[in-house]
Parts: sequence; C-alpha cells; structure tokens
Amino acid sequence: MAQYFVIHPTHPQKRLVAQAAKIVRDGGLIAYPTDSCYALGCHIGDKDAMERMRRVRGMDEHHHLTLMCRDIGEVAMFARVDNVRYRFLKSLTPGCYTFILEGTHELPRRILHPRRKTIGVRIPDHPVAQALLAELGEPMLSATAIPPGSTEPIDDAADIRARFEHDLALVLDGGSCGGVPTTVIDLTGPEAVVVRKGRGPVPGLEEARSEG
Repeated sequence: MAQYFVIHPTHPQKRLVAQAAKIVRDGGLIAYPTDSCYALGCHIGDKDAMERMRRVRGMDEHHHLTLMCRDIGEVAMFARVDNVRYRFLKSLTPGCYTFILEGTHELPRRILHPRRKTIGVRIPDHPVAQALLAELGEPMLSATAIPPGSTEPIDDAADIRARFEHDLALVLDGGSCGGVPTTVIDLTGPEAVVVRKGRGPVPGLEEARSEG
C-alpha cells in the first residue's frame, strides 16, 4: 500500500519533502499536487518506474510524458529552446502550461516521442512541486493522474491512493488542486499551436511565433 503524507500546500514540511525525494530516487512512483491537478512522478532515469507510470495511466509510447522542471534554465538542458521560444516560455511560466519541444541528447530516448523525438516540459507554480524538484535537484518525469478510460483527473489524494494503491509508493496530499489539466502548447513548428485548452489562459497566442 502506498505511503500517505499530508503536506502543507503553501509551506511544505522539509522532512516530508526530503522523504518524498528519496522515494523518487529509489525508484518509487508517487502522486503529488501541482497548480493544475495531481500528477504522477518518477525519476527521469528509472526505466521501470517510467513503464509503471505508463501502465498506471494506460498510455502507450506515443503519448507524451512531461518533464517537471524548476525553471527555464533547466528546461533548456533537456529541450531545444531558442531565443524566441525562451521569451515565450518566460512570459507564461511558472504556470499551468505544458510545452511540447524537441528533446536534446541529454534525455534517454525511451522517454521521447518515438517518431517526433519530442517531450512535454512544464514549470509548475505550486510550492509542493517546486520544493520537491529543488530537493531532487533535477527534473521529474510526470503524467497527469487520470485513470485509464477516463478524461478527468482525480482531484482527491485519498481517491488517488485508493485507485492506485498497489502501484504507487507514495501519495502527497496537498488538498484540492482544482482538477483542471494544463493548457498544452506545441512549440516545435514555426508557430505556437494550442493542442489542448486547459487551465492556463492563452491571450494573444495567435501572434506568437517560434523560429524553425
């Protein structure tokens, strides 16, 4: 059964954050709060944990996974970000957005989209998620906590534990996140394209341009 930590949503307890980070480093799959909805997370280099996350979500290799990053500098280590894309990211982060970008050679090929060689990246605006990433000192591979066959995220941590208790090592209960997924924006082409409208607003997006 998954461990269950009730963590303060704005002032997360350092002891609990450190324990959560250790579980991730040791190969555990966790559920944690973000500024849009709960996410599943695991270590970026752990193949078994990644495969467990895909199985829990019912996702195949053609579904983008997401790198949760602390800041744009960290994003640029793992995804191709030119000056125009950098300014675009800076204008919308941290926040409720996931960006599709081309991956760099720093990423294991297994976590990239097999045909496009792309990855989702995100900089969350949530104290628990940011504290966890800071403790890890590196991005965390993530996916929204949506059960197979559903289109709606689970917004109650106790429900997440009940649904996935045999697959998760830990659930961090930070209260309701709102349960609305991120807005997904594809930045791989000459223009920014909204793939999914979610919690993040997209004013003036039709004017956004990215260098090819």
